[in-house]
Amino acid sequence: MSSPINVAHFTRVAGQLGTNPAGVYEDSHGVRYYVKNLESPMHARNEWLAAQLYKLAGAPTFQYYLSTDACQVITQWLNLDKKSIAHFNENERLQAQQWLAVHAWTANWDAVGYIGDNQGVYQNRVLTLDVGGALAYRAHGDPKGKAFGHCVEEIISLRSMTDNPYAKRLFGDMSLNAVRESVSRIALLSERDINTTILDNGGSQKLADKMLYRREDLIQRLFVL
Repeated sequence: MSSPINVAHFTRVAGQLGTNPAGVYEDSHGVRYYVKNLESPMHARNEWLAAQLYKLAGAPTFQYYLSTDACQVITQWLNLDKKSIAHFNENERLQAQQWLAVHAWTANWDAVGYIGDNQGVYQNRVLTLDVGGALAYRAHGDPKGKAFGHCVEEIISLRSMTDNPYAKRLFGDMSLNAVRESVSRIALLSERDINTTILDNGGSQKLADKMLYRREDLIQRLFVL
């Protein structure tokens, strides 16, 4: 794990893009980062953990970096080729769809974004641009509470709920075989790797146990989808 980054001496070159206070910062070598300031260390840790689980599952996101400020989330800055699913071609849609179960497993209700802007393309690769809405908190920072439980209802709701229209637009036309193939990506994750990823990155055993329950729930759903 790399050393935490201190952006205090970086140059701010652009403002925020999402709902959280943030900016684009450039270091002395010309490398740019997107830095979000969240309302608490718990929110920042939650997003960091979500990013590590996405990485474990193989789902592409921006590169995340630790910060010396416990309330900050730092990601690499990339000049995206596409910034919304509205511009995706069929191949890019299929790329994005294969990660449905990762979004569902991590309860990322904001996986596609309010206006389809949480999926993007960089060098022909589809990325989830922000995972702050995964796990314990909603995209705007409110706790999910009991809505983030052991049952992965998101494997259905992300494909069907009218109040999440862009998720429905992206995932709603997936075949059952495509959904099953997506779920199999989570089924292949080992208990040891899930535990290690969470505990080594500041998460609790309670969260690790919950994610194992959620993995098992997804596996059981393979037989009823």
